[in-house]
This record gives sequence, structure tokens and C-alpha cells, in this order.
Amino acid sequence: MKARRILAIMTMAAWLGAGNANAADEGVAWESLTDEQQRMLGSFAEQWDELPPERQERLSLGAERWTAMTPAQRDAAQQRFMMWRDLTAERRQLIRERYDIYKGLPAAEQDRIRRNYQRFRQLRHDRRQILRDRYRDMTPEQRKRIRDRLTRHRPHTGVRD
Repeated sequence: MKARRILAIMTMAAWLGAGNANAADEGVAWESLTDEQQRMLGSFAEQWDELPPERQERLSLGAERWTAMTPAQRDAAQQRFMMWRDLTAERRQLIRERYDIYKGLPAAEQDRIRRNYQRFRQLRHDRRQILRDRYRDMTPEQRKRIRDRLTRHRPHTGVRD
């Protein structure tokens, strides 16, 4: 059971953190995997050559990342995967779409978003909840006004919620 969970988590981590698909055009030969990667991906061994090259690349990179993690990092990844698995399909799709938008932003804009997120995470829990509640209770027009006001203070990227 634990091995299946690890494989599922590792597979999800590989899928979520997928790299450049162009680098995977040729695929990954099973023989090129390390012994540990082969052990982790053993359930794919028989059909490995039939998998799309992009999937082979994602799985091999995911196995490589998993083996490099500390036990604490693996536990955290397991928790994130369980939370991801419990989301509705619609919520997962929304997250994927927003991630694609984020990855399409210029590096400076991504950096600004990361800094703002870190500032938000450093707030006390009760203050974060107040801000969440306040935003949730706004009308769509109020949210748009706030986004517009924030947009005037930074370069326009052409991407919006």
C-alpha cells in the first residue's frame, strides 16, 4: 500500500512539475534509469516503451526528484498530493489554468507574485483570514476596482483573473 501511495505521489509530482516537453521528444530508455528509478517505476516496466516520450520524461524526473527528497520533504509532498487528490476536478482544472497563465508571465511579474505571496504567508493567521473573508465578501465590481487599482501601480501584463 505504501509503495502504491509513493508511486502515486511521485507520479503526481512529476506531472505537476513537468518540464519542457521538447526535451522529451526521444523519450527515456528504461535502461538509462538508475536502479532506484527503475525500482520506483517498476509498475511501468512492461509498458515503458509504449508510453509517450513526454510521460517517460515526467516519470523519470519525478522519480529522480523523489529520491533526492528528505523524509520530511517526502511527507510534505504526500500531504500536498492528498490535498490535490481531494480537490474537485473543476478546482484542479482551474489551478492548472492559473499555473499556465503564471508560467506565461514575464520573470519580473512572477517574482512580484512570489514576493506578495510570501508577504501574505508571513501575516498572522487571523490577519490572513480577515483578508480572505474581505475579498470573498466583495462584489465582482469591487474586486475589479481593486485589480484595476493594483494594475495602475505595476506594468500591465495583459493577464487577468
